[in-house]
Amino acid sequence: MPGSGATGTTKPAKPDFANQMVMLFAFMIALLVMFDNDLRQGLGKIVGVPLTPLVGFDGQLPILTLLFTGLLMSFFSISVRHIFVDWVGQARVARITSAFQKEMRQARQSNNTYKLKKLNELQPQIMSQSMKASQTQMKLMPVTMLVVIPIFAWLANFVYLDLESTVFSVPWALDVSMKSSNILPNWILLYSLMTLPFGQVLTRTLKYFSFSKRLRKLESGVGEEADSCKSDEEAA
Repeated sequence: MPGSGATGTTKPAKPDFANQMVMLFAFMIALLVMFDNDLRQGLGKIVGVPLTPLVGFDGQLPILTLLFTGLLMSFFSISVRHIFVDWVGQARVARITSAFQKEMRQARQSNNTYKLKKLNELQPQIMSQSMKASQTQMKLMPVTMLVVIPIFAWLANFVYLDLESTVFSVPWALDVSMKSSNILPNWILLYSLMTLPFGQVLTRTLKYFSFSKRLRKLESGVGEEADSCKSDEEAA
């Protein structure tokens, strides 16, 4: 359990209203781009200047266009998040929060009022750590949206305006149109199906390297401390 010496005076982290306003503005822009055809098409044309020759393939390989565009967006958003998010710290906070909740449930089930009182004193500190961890990722969302929204605008132009044929095959059907919808447009479902696995693999890989790097630092620190103690003993 965290903070055995906690005084219970820690206040929960205050909501970041400035970042919330930025996020709200970003979502409003996203909705505006989504529903305003002229704005979406104009934004898509601008973004298409570099993307069309890069991954457009002259409209001949739309599946690959969706795939490579999705990989590009996933790599950007995940890399930005990896740079600014402390995965080790978040894992620690998650473990602490999980342990705290478990202790709280056990105290309630056993009607241990003394333990409940101590846990309630610790609760503001736990909430503060959890909120700080979530705020870090929330702050990055507007940044990634500024890149993702224009690229999606270009993809919409590519599918609805540039492609002569939007039919593709799946195991259960031979003539599925990207422009048709099943809850979401088929081209978005196809995009998600192809890129989400890549995003999961990339995220786990970057997390693995983060944890490995931190572990090597810890092992190095322990080794240096042991060598220092040995040197002191020899000197004595």
